[in-house]
Amino acid sequence: MSASAKEKQTSKELEQLKIGDSKGRRAALLADRIAAGAAGLAAFAEGLSEVEWHAPVPESGKDGRSVGVIVHHVASVYPIEIDLARTIASGKAVTEVTWEVVAQLNAKHAQDQADVTKAAALELLRRNSREAAAAVRAFTDEELDRAAPFSLSFGAPVTAQFVIEDHALRHSWHHLARIRKALGR
Repeated sequence: MSASAKEKQTSKELEQLKIGDSKGRRAALLADRIAAGAAGLAAFAEGLSEVEWHAPVPESGKDGRSVGVIVHHVASVYPIEIDLARTIASGKAVTEVTWEVVAQLNAKHAQDQADVTKAAALELLRRNSREAAAAVRAFTDEELDRAAPFSLSFGAPVTAQFVIEDHALRHSWHHLARIRKALGR
């Protein structure tokens, strides 16, 4: 590509970023960070032994869910996390999702997925994180900036970008750190 063609392409990309409702660099960077977190979790989990896969991860000083259940959990909630961000991006409040509801869903998930295989969890993690990243890439800057009351933030009006960062993006990193600590790695 010639220097003038590169300049034109760069100029076009910069112009897109200036347009408030364009799909742009911010959404792409968020999507890339979701993908990176999921890839890191998947790469770590891939190398675990069966004993490590079934090891409990402490929660509040007690034995908690197994490593495998947590990996499956991260994978299974991507669609929910993206739907919450879409709701906020549309300007609608999220009021029915509380931390108590999350705890109930997590407990039910742990029971239902107690025997999840590594292959099944990793396949779901890869598929759902890929779909979550693609969905985030479709957000416009205007949507990322829109705020509405969010019950998981105690009704505070937060932006869709915050919801993406605090949930779909952070989730894999958060649980990978907890798993590493539990396994001493």
